[in-house]
Amino acid sequence: MKHVPDLLRIATAGSVDDGKSTLVGRLLYDTKSVLADQIDAVTKASVDRGLATPDLSLLVDGLRAEREQGITIDVAYRYFATPARSFVLADTPGHVQYTRNTVSGASTAQLVMLLVDARNGVVAQTRRHAAVMSLLGVPQLVLAVNKIDLVDNAATVFAEISAEFAELTHSLGWSAQQVQAIPVSALHGDNVATRSENTPYYDGPTLIEHLENVPNVTDREPVGLRFPVQYVIRPRTPEYPDYRGYAGQIAAGRVSVGDEVVVLPSGRRTTVSQIDTADGQLATAHTGRSVTLLLADDVDISRGDVIAATGDAPEPVQQFTATVCWLAEKPLRPGARLLLKHGTKTTQAIVGALDALFDEQNLALVEAPESVELNQIVRISVQTAEPIPADDYQINRESGSFLLIDPQGGNTLAAGLVGDALAPLHLKELV
Repeated sequence: MKHVPDLLRIATAGSVDDGKSTLVGRLLYDTKSVLADQIDAVTKASVDRGLATPDLSLLVDGLRAEREQGITIDVAYRYFATPARSFVLADTPGHVQYTRNTVSGASTAQLVMLLVDARNGVVAQTRRHAAVMSLLGVPQLVLAVNKIDLVDNAATVFAEISAEFAELTHSLGWSAQQVQAIPVSALHGDNVATRSENTPYYDGPTLIEHLENVPNVTDREPVGLRFPVQYVIRPRTPEYPDYRGYAGQIAAGRVSVGDEVVVLPSGRRTTVSQIDTADGQLATAHTGRSVTLLLADDVDISRGDVIAATGDAPEPVQQFTATVCWLAEKPLRPGARLLLKHGTKTTQAIVGALDALFDEQNLALVEAPESVELNQIVRISVQTAEPIPADDYQINRESGSFLLIDPQGGNTLAAGLVGDALAPLHLKELV
């Protein structure tokens, strides 16, 4: 049987002008994940700009505004592979204005490559991005100390940056085994795919070696089945007169024919009688698989309900504490009436008290202001019109996350995490 490499979801983060687009372009180039005509086009564009070597950032900065300004604006997904593993990379912006895009791109990542310019070291945006990654529960971090070829006494510079970053990540809850610092030059390819002779002080893996071998971790704690119902299938045709299936994607856990399940929020129990896919039937389906479940009993189920394992099903709640990253220009104030989207369910919600604001620069909780501004992270209370079967985000990222939506325009206003996601962090006392 042919071996299928496993898939690792990664994302990039960093400050403006740290060479992130060049590093992503280098990864694509060194793994032979770009076509020859793309390389030819980049080479021609680079020559037209008077450059002696191809500007690999042009492989990834696709928007005209991105190329003109030399910054990444939008989140773009790149795909590349090595013989050992396949990768989906969310290339996110570095500018503070686009922190919300970084939150979106990193929300499903199992590893984040956080870049710093060796000449500047750990800056405010580095601390901000690290704090966001910690809140999102990203299991693995890579600190890519880029442009290491542009500094004198590179060994000392790399050691100092690595030590400062290690202290920061420890305070944010990561262990030393979850963080890898690598000195790189994205422009010249040092320590990206091949080990560089220019960094004799570094004896660790290259970036690609680390990406190939890092543990593929999903959730901090495994949970049972979480299956948000997206659509109820009732053909009512002569061929399928009584067919009633519940279609969706498995958000967590696994399901097998014969499993006892509970439908939330009603609490009705039944068993799985059949698992259908577009290609036929399955005996068992796992996280990420889109399937249609048939149940042994006629149960009142609609879009937004969750079919869960009976052993650890979440308790549906209408009032809960949450941590949100505010993504809108319009400030958030207590009493705001919004829409809350959890899984496939959308319900009305009211934001209660603003409990505490997270100061990501000083790693402290401070008294919440009267309103929350763009990119700020705050602990709030939420009340929903209907119960939602949500896990604490620390238990499961998929079933513990939600969005707050503008009921008038439909724009996403905030990314939310159920529970106090700030609690595990080693924060200073509320001041």
